[in-house]
Amino acid sequence: MIVKKNIDLLGIISFSWFHMIWLSLWAILMATIYHYFHFEWMKIPWLPLSIMGTAVAFYIGFKNNSAYDRLWEARKIWGAIVNSSRMWGTVVKGFIGNQFKDSPLSEAEISAVHKRLVYRHIAWLYVLRDQLLIPTQWEHLRDSHTGWVKRFYDSRKNSFGIGMLGEDVTRKELNLLLDKSELEKVINFQNTATQLIDNQSQELKTLRADHLIDDFRHMEMQQVLNDFYTHQGKCERIKKFPLPRQYASMSFVFVSLFIILLPFGMIPAFMELSPAWGHWVSVPFVALVGWVYIMMELVGDYSENPFEGLGNDIPMLALCRTIEIDLREMLGETDLPPAIQPVNNVLL
Repeated sequence: MIVKKNIDLLGIISFSWFHMIWLSLWAILMATIYHYFHFEWMKIPWLPLSIMGTAVAFYIGFKNNSAYDRLWEARKIWGAIVNSSRMWGTVVKGFIGNQFKDSPLSEAEISAVHKRLVYRHIAWLYVLRDQLLIPTQWEHLRDSHTGWVKRFYDSRKNSFGIGMLGEDVTRKELNLLLDKSELEKVINFQNTATQLIDNQSQELKTLRADHLIDDFRHMEMQQVLNDFYTHQGKCERIKKFPLPRQYASMSFVFVSLFIILLPFGMIPAFMELSPAWGHWVSVPFVALVGWVYIMMELVGDYSENPFEGLGNDIPMLALCRTIEIDLREMLGETDLPPAIQPVNNVLL
């Protein structure tokens, strides 16, 4: 998540410099062809070109609205995870005790149960984040990239994404939060997050058998776990079902077609002002108009996948750490990890 109020010129250039270059080269190439090969006969009237440009703009608007819906839904889901997590900490502390047990446990033993349930939930948060960051074949950081394309996206990940963290945050956290035996068992499952919630449910069953909770509290706590399954499923739905590619792909095709045809309308218009130098004056305007359309396309393109590990993502790590701090404070702990801070104006 970009946290800077306004994106400065340097940020815009770093994000779109590649497109600035090829747009400028395309405008210069067409101006050169018009000048040296006398292409004055090849021109497109502004009316059909403007109609096409308007249609493309409407189409991009539809795509960007859909991309924003996916982004905002993802943020609402993680907001619900924050709320449900705080609820979990509250019910763990408030429900589990000696009220129904004939042979009371010590305060230290009760605290150990609280800590185990809370720490396992914090582990679930980090594991869920890690699973959502696994690349899919339609995302920018997909594994199928090779050559210079892979180097380009690796560079973008390191300067504008999860590469800025420089460490395996999830593995480090899991070593601190889970028993070694449990970690070695759950880490080998295909969906570790699902198994961690199941472990929580199995422990609630044991607590009920030991009379540390009654039937009502057991059902209430299980309902909170069911909510976590619901939140996880919603995140997986966004992650594993892309913005339909017929919409996403055709948007880029329409923008490219419009930019290809743009010089055939722009250059003749400027040559009407001056046949001698009008084609050269058109170069910055062709590049500028093309850049505006490309940027509209890129805004939607980089917003449609909110869990791909780039700077436009939901700040899952920051939310995980916020929840962790809240829950550990509920346990009375004072040695807390620091809140996640933005890096290069990006909160991850």
